[in-house]
Amino acid sequence: MRKILWGVMIVLIPTFVFQAAARTVSKKPVIVKVLSFNILHGATTKGDFNLDVLADVIKKCDPDLVALQEVDYKTKRGRGYDLVTELGWRTKMAPLFGKAMTFDGGEYGVGVMSKTSIIGSRLMALPHSPANEPRAALEISTVLTSGDTICFVGTHLDHQNDTPDRLWQVETINQVFGANNYPTLLAGDMNDVPGSKTITNLEKVWQSCYDKTNPQPTWPSDNPKVKIDYVMRRPASQWRLVSTRVIRDVVASDHCAYLVTLELKK
Repeated sequence: MRKILWGVMIVLIPTFVFQAAARTVSKKPVIVKVLSFNILHGATTKGDFNLDVLADVIKKCDPDLVALQEVDYKTKRGRGYDLVTELGWRTKMAPLFGKAMTFDGGEYGVGVMSKTSIIGSRLMALPHSPANEPRAALEISTVLTSGDTICFVGTHLDHQNDTPDRLWQVETINQVFGANNYPTLLAGDMNDVPGSKTITNLEKVWQSCYDKTNPQPTWPSDNPKVKIDYVMRRPASQWRLVSTRVIRDVVASDHCAYLVTLELKK
């Protein structure tokens, strides 16, 4: 019998608030730029600690939404910093941290940042085997400058290949966030390649943003060989893929940042 540890869903803003804010006020094309970035807990590939290097990568991309993985919150190795808040301050974006576990005198998990204010959030602890590292998915709701309300989910799936954890985690993400009433974007380090069971199961609910005939590798940053970082959207009918770009910075992180530009259809 497998043992699964399930998390608690936390909803901070009532649903009726989202409904009231969801009116579309603009007839212009609504462009949304999404960045997924594994930040290696603030360490660079040179072995030092430099948040300004990370912030520069983000600022050059000028995203509307950012999903951050390997995020420390006031850990010893992170010099006591709340990393997502520090990066939010440097990039002038609204930050939010999502705890996956207690670690090194602080906490460790994922983060999201938004160019527009965060009107609601929920943190979902994902299932994992008892001996494995906890994982989480963090969702925010925001009203774009166009007046459209969307949801954005950032996550970081298990990295081990010899356990069923990733598939359990995908099942939870599909069930919980795949039921959203608003257009939703999912981004993160999925730790698996196109065509794997992990990505195939995600793509049953989400439409991926990459060329399946020629996936752009995102790891490692010094010589990218495999694609493990993704942006996905649903419902497919409300999003049009405009462009994708792998941001290769060999110092900022061991992962390339992945930038996707989408149009939210009316």
